[in-house]
Amino acid sequence: MNVSCQCGAISFTTPTPKPIKIFHCHCLDCRKQSSSAFGTSAIFPFFRLPLDNPSLSHLRRTCDSGNQKNCYFCSRCGSRVAHVTVRDDGADPEVMSIKAGLVDGLDWTGATHIYVRSAVVPIPEGVERWEAEPPSKGKA
Repeated sequence: MNVSCQCGAISFTTPTPKPIKIFHCHCLDCRKQSSSAFGTSAIFPFFRLPLDNPSLSHLRRTCDSGNQKNCYFCSRCGSRVAHVTVRDDGADPEVMSIKAGLVDGLDWTGATHIYVRSAVVPIPEGVERWEAEPPSKGKA
């Protein structure tokens, strides 16, 4: 799938034609990062971002879980692009999180709502939901 930031300075293709999972995250950090009621991420198998692109910057933050996460963004337009959990052993993680609004042609159906204990909007009936962090499979 093709991914690009708002200004187009960062673009790349995902390693698979569809994500493993899609999450609507209602935690305070995702709300602040997205400037909205929740942030949406598409989870893909780990791959390397174009780190040689001078517009791709990152910051490291500590999550509610205590994990360290690299958060990549475009230094030109400010679009958050991806999140990657930093492993203690230095190995590559299994998955990474791409900000769903940047993914062309993404099918948003079947998204899981997480950190709903912090939700500021109603969660639709019948959707998969987690009060906090979901089980580790498919999490970035």
